[in-house]
Amino acid sequence: MLKQYPMLRYVLQKGFWYLLTFVVAVAINFTLPRMGENNPVDIIMGKAAQGLSPEEAKLKKEGLLKAFGMAELDDQGNVIYDPEVDANGQMKTVKVAKLDENGAPVLKTVKEVNEDGTPKMLERQMVDAEGKPVFEEKPVLDEKGKPVMEKDPKTKKKVAKVEQVPVMEQYQAERQDTVMVDEVVKKADPRLASGFSQFLVYIKNVFKGDLGISYSQYPKPVVDIIKESVPWTLLIQAPTIILGWIIGNLLGAFAAYKRGIFDKVFFPCAMFLNGIPFFVFGMLLVALFSITLGWFPAMGAYSPDITELSFSWGCIKSVGWYYILPFFSVFPILLSGQATGMRSMSIYELGTDYMKYAKWLGLREGKIISYVFRNAMLPQLTGLAQSLGTMVGGALITEMIFSYPGLGMAMLTAIQQNDYATIQGCTLMISTCVLVANFAVDVLIAVFDPRVKAGLQMGGK
Repeated sequence: MLKQYPMLRYVLQKGFWYLLTFVVAVAINFTLPRMGENNPVDIIMGKAAQGLSPEEAKLKKEGLLKAFGMAELDDQGNVIYDPEVDANGQMKTVKVAKLDENGAPVLKTVKEVNEDGTPKMLERQMVDAEGKPVFEEKPVLDEKGKPVMEKDPKTKKKVAKVEQVPVMEQYQAERQDTVMVDEVVKKADPRLASGFSQFLVYIKNVFKGDLGISYSQYPKPVVDIIKESVPWTLLIQAPTIILGWIIGNLLGAFAAYKRGIFDKVFFPCAMFLNGIPFFVFGMLLVALFSITLGWFPAMGAYSPDITELSFSWGCIKSVGWYYILPFFSVFPILLSGQATGMRSMSIYELGTDYMKYAKWLGLREGKIISYVFRNAMLPQLTGLAQSLGTMVGGALITEMIFSYPGLGMAMLTAIQQNDYATIQGCTLMISTCVLVANFAVDVLIAVFDPRVKAGLQMGGK
């Protein structure tokens, strides 16, 4: 069925191979941090565990293992620890206090005994059914053991003096003890999932848009870091790439077609600019316009006085003012590169046989220029798509020079702090953008290049 639709077949074939390449990129991105004896969690804990208590270190490690999908989890999402066994293969146990639902130790009453095993008895005052102390009357005796006599106020007769004496009873001594239970001794390290299981979890999370949790900004998701950084990178890259491509191609085509004094001046200047590295040109701009002349700020994306970004005029003005030097540190070099490439391609097209034939036929100059521009543009389209694909992570040097809060600075910070989750997320995003851009290039070439169209139609018959 697809033979009748060669373009659709071409797009599906390319899409399959690019999808396979994406899976390979994800596999490489997953495997590299886990090569060798260590894994990302062990490396991170080597630094993160300093100053933490054993319980805090354990909880932090469990959180990192969950974030990297490296540990097996139970139905409640808790990390599983395997029990320790002795030489006979029996699970080791230890006595621990039983806790109630509030986490307090459960207590029980225990009867005390003497060393010989007999009950340890104590004495206390007896009480009645109402809980009142019980007393009994006893005569008061003198030193010789004879009753002490006193005068009865009613009968005026001498009677034996009595006193109220507590009635005592014996009882077995008791004490409160903590209820102890047997608890299985668990290994210090949790049970790790197999490499294949970890990879499946990683793939699932990637397609869900979950790139893990950042360690350097724990517990901030990597996706949030990318969302905050990418707009600043695009603010530098997108205008410079698009404007540089449009203006550079127009100037390059004009220089190739007109030649003369314009080409003799323009081409050497473009070659000179194209040979200057971005970071050198950026530092020159900072040295001249920031340090020497003091016209523009040297670092940052907006004024320190702005506490929150908004679409107010003051905020937009500040962002634009800080944007000037980063923009012009990249734009002239990209423009010169596109111009020299377009000039070379246009000169080549002007020397082809079909252009000579078109001139002999007497075609209008505008028509000839359109043919030249269209055919010379095909390689430039490829370069544009690849530049747009890599622009997400292509401003690292510029962002470092101007301390611009883009994705390049986020990656640099992550590398300095061994933040593997952020590194993996950023590199995977850049790889994805490059693959999408190359796929778009293949489709665009198939649409605009008549030679590719003819080949597809012939192959579809």
